[in-house]
Amino acid sequence: MILVTLGTQKQSFERLLNMIENSSLKDEIIVQAGYTNFKSKKMKIFNFVDYEKMEELVNRADLIITHGGTGSILGPLKKGKKVIACARLKRYGEHVDDHQMQLIEAFSDAGYIISIGEKDNIDEVISKLKNKKMLKFKSNNKKFIDKLKKEIEMC
Repeated sequence: MILVTLGTQKQSFERLLNMIENSSLKDEIIVQAGYTNFKSKKMKIFNFVDYEKMEELVNRADLIITHGGTGSILGPLKKGKKVIACARLKRYGEHVDDHQMQLIEAFSDAGYIISIGEKDNIDEVISKLKNKKMLKFKSNNKKFIDKLKKEIEMC
């Protein structure tokens, strides 16, 4: 199953759903679309799902295709999922700025995810991902918290 997450921004993100709709994908595709209104013959679309349902969907998914939201990328990575991310872009009215491009680029350059851009073919990107070993994400939270505790104790 492929899970597509568009987040909860008020702006529409039809561009990513059009890529998927026009692909040759035959997998079960479930979409959390937020405020994006979209009709599909190949995707099962929900506007919003609660936290527990989203966790269940992420756990079931073989692949996550998402916008460039930090939580939408990190959550699946922490569960060892393969992630393809597409940035919402200001020029299309999909977001207020282009910060998602920088976030996706950082995760992609580090080898955690694959980025998909406007000129990429989603079928080719998915094929590339299936044959690519991605880095396993390791959080630095514990190291950061331990260091912070030591700093506080010295005060």
